[in-house]
This record gives sequence, structure tokens and C-alpha cells, in this order.
Amino acid sequence: MKSVIIGTAGHIDHGKTALVKALTGIDADRLEEEKRRGITIDIGFAHLYLPTPGGETLRLGFVDVPGHERFIRNMLAGVGGIDLVLFVIAADESIKPQTREHFEICRLVGVRQGITVLTKSDLVNAETLEVVKAEVGEFARGSFLDPARSPMIAVSALTGKGLDLLKQTLIQVAGKVPAKDPSAFARLPIDRVFTIKGFGTVVTGTLISGSVKRDEELEIFPARKRVRVRGIQVYGESVDTATAGQRTAINLAGIEKENLGRGMTLALPATFDVTLRVDVQLRLLASAKHPLKNRSRIHFHAHTLETVAEVVLPEAKAMPGSETFARLKLAEETLLLPGDRFIIRQFSPVETIGGGVVLDATTVSRDLPPDSELQTLAGQDRQAILRMRVWRNYHDGAWLRELAASTGWKKEIVEFELAPLIVSGDIVRADEIFMVAPAWKMLGEQIVATVSQFQNKNPLATGINKEELAVTTDAVGEIFEAVSKQLVSEKKIEIIGDLVRLPGRGVVMKDEEAKSRNVIENSFKTAGLKVPAMKDVLAELKVDKARAQKIVTLLLRDKTLVKIADDLVFHCEALDNLKGVIARYKAKSPRINVAQFKELTGVSRKYAIPLLEFLDRERITRRVGDERVIL
Repeated sequence: MKSVIIGTAGHIDHGKTALVKALTGIDADRLEEEKRRGITIDIGFAHLYLPTPGGETLRLGFVDVPGHERFIRNMLAGVGGIDLVLFVIAADESIKPQTREHFEICRLVGVRQGITVLTKSDLVNAETLEVVKAEVGEFARGSFLDPARSPMIAVSALTGKGLDLLKQTLIQVAGKVPAKDPSAFARLPIDRVFTIKGFGTVVTGTLISGSVKRDEELEIFPARKRVRVRGIQVYGESVDTATAGQRTAINLAGIEKENLGRGMTLALPATFDVTLRVDVQLRLLASAKHPLKNRSRIHFHAHTLETVAEVVLPEAKAMPGSETFARLKLAEETLLLPGDRFIIRQFSPVETIGGGVVLDATTVSRDLPPDSELQTLAGQDRQAILRMRVWRNYHDGAWLRELAASTGWKKEIVEFELAPLIVSGDIVRADEIFMVAPAWKMLGEQIVATVSQFQNKNPLATGINKEELAVTTDAVGEIFEAVSKQLVSEKKIEIIGDLVRLPGRGVVMKDEEAKSRNVIENSFKTAGLKVPAMKDVLAELKVDKARAQKIVTLLLRDKTLVKIADDLVFHCEALDNLKGVIARYKAKSPRINVAQFKELTGVSRKYAIPLLEFLDRERITRRVGDERVIL
């Protein structure tokens, strides 16, 4: 069953709510004040099922908006997410101020389908009706409501005249609305919050993308609060799944009404980030009374959100009727994605002055990016957009999850679009990270150069520590690992344990240094657990103190020698033998104290305590009081 969201628009008292009621039988005015005053104050909702010529059923959701200028902010909360508009003009009044403002708002938010409905046609004669049609036709010429491509129907909600024709026209026009992708990321901007006794917190909104399932976990943005979907209703019917294009009510578990409000968004958890800055393509209305100055404060409306923003322009000001790129600095964090439409209104007096489309909600530069970058983001070439985003991250690479979150495209789409660029060699992929080829090559060259420089300065070192190398090259961990792996396969470096070196470039020692190394190792190897003091061993060497210390560092790095205390170093074989001795002793007793250890190993207390603490660290033993439990 195809679902289409229809919005109303038009001047106050032109019969929008009466038209919706005549079509659906539902009074969209739900507030007591609305019924008492006879005007719509907040957005209201209704629905209608119509059979199509093909035997299917078309489900239409109506969003009825207020027409009074004082309630434009509420109108804007309802206009986002609509698929087509019933543009209502009273035949006895024709075009009025809010007719014009609503018309511009519809154009700014990207409404592409609409029907012009001339209401109250029973109040005028045929001649007057034709004059109004001509006026409206001229008014809408060249727009999505141009009579050459968009129907214009005269109706009377009072007599019912024209309603059947309007329903048939709705079927035809709604049939042209592209079906939304239910597999996209789910997003539901919240327009109402209330509680139902016995059920708890309920939110409503138009599901603008994806689908939501019962018992699914979602996240509230910008609060970053996780909630569970307890129940779902679509047009008053309980369902297991709601899909894009449906008016949806969701019963939430895990949050109170007081923590929710209009302007928040329900979306998939751990997928998106909130933002305070968006780069946009902005169009100013020709009817705007003044130029928009750089750093001006404006009212910002997107979906159901209303907040204040500061406009950053590339020039000192933008003239009415012009288009420009801009950065908007928002007063409140929100969830926005490229392609989202917005409206801006003058700060004071509050008037609609423009709108546009979000290009980037993950801005990385302090200043507005160059036009070339923004032109790419404003285009429809997904591959070019992703390539630009990867280039922008250059040395750090771009994570797959980041590309999906910043574009709103699922990971499979991102991978599909980047695949040709990987095949061509423009982009390199390392697991979940993408990097442009020049940055990848530069990092590889930097790693090799850094290793070479280190070994030239430290000929007695086996290699540079991997962590030290990664910090020196300032590379992201996963990127560093991937580039290093490729360098190994190309035989440009070798990785031995935690050390990185050039191929075949081991320790370079002179004869006297090699002899000294053997002297040091043998001194500790033959000593077993009764090791000599390091200073005494080094004193017997023929090399100078600095070189002797480098040889010791090499033996410790290779783990030939192991330092277990500041002044105690043992040969690795002696410590391995000790572990075996303790393992065999366990068969005799599961516990051992200091005295028993000294007797078992033949060492004094000077060595016994550090050795037992070493065994504790190695999890061979565990201290319990004055004894050790052998593990």
C-alpha cells in the first residue's frame, strides 16, 4: 500500500481545515482554542484511503497547517516531509499575504507536486471564478503549481462541489510521487509529544526515511538517549512496522514526556552525530526587503526544528533574489543530513526571507570551504561527493561509518560508489577506512624514511618500536597497520614482534661490540638466579660506557635479558627455568612462602623477594598474606 503525505498551505480562513474535513471526515483542529476561535493554531492531521484504477489502495496522510502569520512557525513544523501540497486559495478573496508566503515556503522546501484548490467556489459566480483562475495561473506561472503542469480545481466544502474530482486528481498526482526507500536510515522528526494512560510516552511525526519496527531500539537526537519502541500506530491502526512516507505514532519505553519535544528526531542508534554547524546552499527570496548581511542572526527551521542561527557568508552581504553558499552556526545541536531542506526567517521583524538545502552537517574546516568543494556537495554525483569527502580527510583517512553518517547513505551504497575508485587506484581501502592514493603513498614513504633514520642513528638497535613509529608518523592506528602490512609485503620493511626495521638491517656491531654483547649475555646466563650487578659486568668491558649501555638496551629490547627490579637483571632462560621449578613444586604443595622459596632456589632474600614479585606479575603465583598461592 503506497503512502503519500499531503500538506495544506494558504492564507488564514481560506478553508484549509474545512477542505480536509470534507475529504476525510476528520476535523484536524484538535485544540479547544482552535474550535473556539475558528482558526487553526497548530498543525493537525487526518487521513484518507482511496482506491486506485489498478485495484490497489492509496493511503493519504494530511498535514493541515495554520494560515495566520502569527503561526507560521507552526506551519513550518508541518511542511517538512510532505510529498505534495493542496495549495488552497479562497475564490472570494483570491491571493492574500500568507498565500504568497506559503507559496514561497513550499518552493524553498522543495515541494514538486501540488494541486491548486479554489475553495468557497459557491460564494462567487462563474465570471468571478474565471478571473480568480486567471490571477492564480499568472501568480503560479513557472512554478510547480503552473497550470500547464499542475491541476487547478474549484471546490466547495459546504456543498461538496468538486470534491469527487479532487479525489480523482489526488489519485493521479499522488501516483507520480516517487516511493520512498524503506531500507534507508530511519528518521522521524517529532512534531507532537503526549502521554496515554496505561501506555506512557507517545511521539508522532512523519517518517521521512527508512522504517521503524516494534521492539526496535532507537536514539533521540540531540539528547543521545536510547529508547525502545513499545508500539506503533499508523493512521490509528496498530502495526509492527512503519515505513517512510507514513504519519506515525510511536509508544516509547525508557523516556518521560518531559524529556522530549518538537524539533527532536528519532533515528537509528550509534549511526549519526549531532551538529552545530551546517554548510548550505541558500536562496534568498526576491521579496526580501533587505540584503542579508554576513554574521546576521536569523530564525532557522528544518523539519520540526526551530532555532536561532548565525549566517556566515562568503561576501559582506547577499542580495534579495540571489543564491549563495553559506555556513549556518546553530544555537542548538540537531541532527541534519545533506539534502535536508530548511527555511530562514528574518530575526526581527520575523518574516520569511529564504531557505535552501543542507550540503554538509559534518563541517571540518573553521571557515566556509572553497566553492569547488561546495559545488561538488551540491551536485548529484555520489561518487564525486564521496571522493571529495575522502580527499578532505587526506592523511587521516575516512571511516566507512563516518561516510555513511555524513551522507545519510547506507554502508552498502558507500562501498558500491567507491568501488570503481578503488579499482582505478584513486582511493585505497584498508578494512573500514578509505584514503586517497597520494596520502597512502606519502605515509608509506614517511614510515620507511623514519625507520631508516632511526637505524642510522641507532646502529645497535634491532629496530624502532611500532608504537613510537606510529606516533612519529602521526598516523591513525588502523591506517598505520594497513600501510605497514603493505610495506612488509613489498619487502620495504620487516616487523619482528614490536620492532620495525629495514629488510636485512639487523644490529650493526663492530667486533669489540659483538664481543661485549657476548660477555654481558654469558655473565647473566651462567649466573642463573644469582646474578651479578650490572655495573660490575660493564666495568670489565673494553667498550665505552655509552656503547655498553646501548648493548644492554638491545639485550633488554630483544628480551634476552629481563629487568625485574631497578638493579636486578636476569637472563630469560633463568627465569623460564624458575617457572618450571615452581610448576613442579606445585605437585608437592599449592602454596610457598619466602623461606621455602629461598630453600628451593638457593637464593638470598635480596633475590627472593623481587623474584616472587616477578612471579606474581607473570601470574605464576598470587600473594596471600605471607605466602604465595601457585596458580
